Amino acid sequence: MELLHTVILTVHIIAGISVIGLVLLQHGKGADMGAAFGSGASGSLFGATGSANFLSRATAVLAAVFFLTSLGLSYIATSRPRVSGSVMDAAPVQTAPAVPVQTPVVPDSKAKDIPK
Repeated sequence: MELLHTVILTVHIIAGISVIGLVLLQHGKGADMGAAFGSGASGSLFGATGSANFLSRATAVLAAVFFLTSLGLSYIATSRPRVSGSVMDAAPVQTAPAVPVQTPVVPDSKAKDIPK
């Protein structure tokens, strides 16, 4: 189960970093107007419209992978047996030695002063 957790966590981190990179590579809506007049379309690897389709589809696929790995990690985290994380649970129990409680003896000086 620990190996599965490590694999899913690794895929989750790679998918998250990839989604961030793909979102930063994509052009905004305002950049489409400049690309329509030939600015940057000739230097594009995928052509004028192929870049948007490939990047948006790759982003959608990686976002789905990120979502599924998030669900998988949350399931693995909740299915583990609960272990107390307290340090005091592992500490040895120490009992204090029994000391008899003694009441102080007060001289009964006032009892002599009371008239009968």
